[in-house]
Amino acid sequence: MAAPSVKQLEAFWWAASCANFATAAQRVHLSVSSLSKRISELEVALGRQLFDRSGHRAVLTEDGERLLPAALEVINAMAALHRALDSGPALAGRCRFGVGDLSALTWLPAFVVAMQQAHPRLLLEPSVDVGGVLERRLADGELDFAVIAGRSSRSELMSQPVGTARFGWAASPALAGAGRVDLPALLQRCPLVTLPQTAGTARLLDDWLSAHRATAPQRIAANSWGAVAGMLRLGAGVGILPLDWIKALQLRQLAPGQPLAPLHYTLQWRRGDARLLLASMQAMVPAHVDFSVAPALAAAAPA
Repeated sequence: MAAPSVKQLEAFWWAASCANFATAAQRVHLSVSSLSKRISELEVALGRQLFDRSGHRAVLTEDGERLLPAALEVINAMAALHRALDSGPALAGRCRFGVGDLSALTWLPAFVVAMQQAHPRLLLEPSVDVGGVLERRLADGELDFAVIAGRSSRSELMSQPVGTARFGWAASPALAGAGRVDLPALLQRCPLVTLPQTAGTARLLDDWLSAHRATAPQRIAANSWGAVAGMLRLGAGVGILPLDWIKALQLRQLAPGQPLAPLHYTLQWRRGDARLLLASMQAMVPAHVDFSVAPALAAAAPA
């Protein structure tokens, strides 16, 4: 009887951690049939059934549950061994992670460049989307980690604070005028230009509107901060933007005495994922998160 191999244990760990075998196969760059073969070979080597395949989808057996932490220890031990023997950088392989559009427009480019310089053998694969989508993909095992507004409501995800973004109400000077602005009244006349309800800022908007007994009967939802900023700059409506952007884009800040709550961002990962890659990212990401003005948007401001 052959002893279990590291590749078999790695295939098992991803299959147990992802939503389905198809996602797990992508993470280890195998076909689904090759992944299933490795797991079957592991079951034969151990003399234990690790997955119950009798239902709609394969689920871990009790033996599979008991093997998970031991499999992760072996995977991490092999990674540590490679680092000890390799004179090159500590991190290698692929790292798939998710960020929101605000992160993509601010700190993400500098983070990617810094990681390329520090760990040239680590292939970063960022994915940009709204928080709700990123949380689902993270829980399904499609992503290694994500930086998302707020803490996750999913019990299978863990969170670590990494940064804060502050927002203000904004509109073009042509739309808002020069005098005092009654923002709730303005929202009755003009569309609220905003991100979708699945974005983290939706909670900020809802809380502010409720606290000020205001409504926004007309909404234009765009899945891009750049699109929101562009529409506000051209007078399509009223909305919120990061405070630094309002001045950079020569917009008028509305209701400065009625601030929106800050939006706290967290690094999120799957509970039980103790890979060395995650431990490294938990230390590295907070040092790079910075929601200051995006140079591309500042350069787009009208002369």
